[in-house]
Amino acid sequence: MQTIFDGHNDVLLRLWQNQKAGGDAVDEFARGTTDGHIDAPRARLGHLAGGFCAIYIPSGDIHLKRPDALGHYETPLATPLERPPSLDIALQKAAIALRLHQAGAWRLCRSTDDIRRAMADGVFAAVLHMEGCEAIDRDLSALEVFYAAGLRSLGPVWSRHNLFGHGVPFAFPKSPDTGPGLTEAGFDLVRACNRLGIVIDLAHITEQGFWDVARISDQPLVASHSNAHALTPVARNLTDRQMDAIRDTGGLAGLNFAVTMLRPDGQENPDTPLSDMIRHVDYMVNRMGIDCVAIGSDFDGATIPSVIGDASGLPRFVEALKAAGYEGEALDKLCRKNWLRILAKAWKES
Repeated sequence: MQTIFDGHNDVLLRLWQNQKAGGDAVDEFARGTTDGHIDAPRARLGHLAGGFCAIYIPSGDIHLKRPDALGHYETPLATPLERPPSLDIALQKAAIALRLHQAGAWRLCRSTDDIRRAMADGVFAAVLHMEGCEAIDRDLSALEVFYAAGLRSLGPVWSRHNLFGHGVPFAFPKSPDTGPGLTEAGFDLVRACNRLGIVIDLAHITEQGFWDVARISDQPLVASHSNAHALTPVARNLTDRQMDAIRDTGGLAGLNFAVTMLRPDGQENPDTPLSDMIRHVDYMVNRMGIDCVAIGSDFDGATIPSVIGDASGLPRFVEALKAAGYEGEALDKLCRKNWLRILAKAWKES
C-alpha cells in the first residue's frame, strides 16, 4: 500500500482545543478517537506516515458567509491578533507537540533522514509548521527559539493581516490579488527563513505577497495546501501564473482536500466526489509537471469529502489516483517523494 506524507494538517488545533476542555492530548492521539481526522491508529490505517502539523492561532471573530442566490460569498478577513496571547497559544501547541514526541506517540522531525527513520519505525513523522506568524516578534528572536524547538516550516500569514504581510479572504469567486503583500518585517522574515532553512509556505498569502516572496527567496516556491483557481475560483487557490512560477523554481503545490477548494461551485458540501480531487491533480500536473504536485490535505482544518472521511480513508484517494493513471514513480512522487525533495532543498541538506 502507498505510503503518504502530507503537507498540511491542523491536528494540534484539535488536540489543543480538547486539552482546554480537560482532555489528554497525548492519549487522544496515541490511542485514537472518533473526533476529527487524524490520530495514530487512523494514520496507520490510511498509511499516512507523517506530515506538517500546524501551530495555528484561531480567530474567534471569523464566520464563513453563507452563499447568496448565485452561490457567491465573501467572508471579511479576521481581525489582526495581538502578539502576547498569540505567543501563549503557540507555546501551548508547541508543548503538546513536544509531549507527543517525548511519549513516543509521534516523532518530531528536523531532517529528511528523521522522516525516513520515523517511517521505517512505523512512527508518525511530524514536522512542526506555523500557520500565520502572529507569535513572532519584529526582531525575530522568537523565530530562533521556535526553530530550536523544531519549527521547520511557516506561512507568514493566515487569511488575516499581521506584522509580516496580508492574507487572502475566504471568497468565491475571487482572485487572490486582494491587496498588498509582504511588509518590511515580512521581507526580513523571508530572509531569516532562507538563512535558517525554514520552508516558506504561500498557501494563505495574497498574490502580491506570493510575488514578493518569489522575488527575494532562494527556496523553491511552496503552497502547501492550495488547488487550481482555474477550476475552483476561490481566493485561496493558485492562478496559472502562480503555478508557472512554482514550476519554474522546482517548487510544489499540495492538493487541499477542503471541498470549498475542490468543487466547481465552491460550496461547503461534503458530498464531493473523488473525481473533483483528480480533476485538480490532473490540472496541476499538466501545468507544473509531476515533480511539483503533492498532498496537503488540511485534515482537522476543513470540511473534506465524505468519501474519504478521515485519515483512514486515504487509500480510497490513492486508488482513484491509480485509476486515473498515476502509478509507479509518478504515484510515489505525488504521495511522498516530492515533499521529501522539497524539504531536502529548503533545509539545505543538498
